[in-house]
Amino acid sequence: MTLPATGAVFTPSWHAELELGYARFGDSTRPVQRRHQGPLRVQKHLYAEGPEVCQHIIVHPPGGIAGGDRLDISASVGPKAWAQITSPGAAKWYRAAGPAHQRLNLKVGDGATLEWLPQETIVYSAAQAQLSTIIDLAGDARLFYWDVVALGRPASGERFDLGHFQARLDVRRDGRLLWHERQRIEGGDGLLDSPIGLDGQPVFATLLVTGEVDGELLERCRALDHDVRGDLTQLPGLLVARCLASEALLARGWLIALWALLRPALLGREAVPPRIWST
Repeated sequence: MTLPATGAVFTPSWHAELELGYARFGDSTRPVQRRHQGPLRVQKHLYAEGPEVCQHIIVHPPGGIAGGDRLDISASVGPKAWAQITSPGAAKWYRAAGPAHQRLNLKVGDGATLEWLPQETIVYSAAQAQLSTIIDLAGDARLFYWDVVALGRPASGERFDLGHFQARLDVRRDGRLLWHERQRIEGGDGLLDSPIGLDGQPVFATLLVTGEVDGELLERCRALDHDVRGDLTQLPGLLVARCLASEALLARGWLIALWALLRPALLGREAVPPRIWST
């Protein structure tokens, strides 16, 4: 192989796209669009709760995201449809000499419901992870969204000392901004250990759910007995939960416990955990 004059070695990268669409037909939600390019897929749609809720599991066959990779995922849930989307395991962002990107665009129609419930994201030390999430809600669309981010691999003794994690999250309803957030965490930054930052905890998680709950339910959520440092804030039309944890499993367990309490109150259905979470 002949190297360029700079001596740089180029490694292959993936550009993957996945486009999903859902519509309501009678009393059922059905997938009406499933287009993919590159290594992004969904498994067969499932109806663990009956025909109203269509569940999909997004699969990324390479198993990890390396420098130069780009993932573009979009999902559109039509009026009165209900989609629940999760993943079979953790997403891994590997150490890299250049940035990798993920863009997520979610659209939820009037009267529709989207549950975006992936498993955790693990960002290796020296990774350069850049994520962008834009969510557009129409009318009285409902959203239950979470993400869990683990920096480094504490079980292997790896701290997040190099690289960066950068994320953007915007949620709008009928064009009006409900939530706007920017994050950039540099490897080895003092905020990783600062009490006004991550306070030495390598895992952080966020939950956003549309709607409002009464004080009694809010206190029940706050009283959950989980080994995380977390709390909830009720904003107009949006409930926000955050936590710091020593392990991703602890943070995810807290989110699932919140989902079990909040789903019946805000979405009108009992929480039925996807079977993939137990495998």
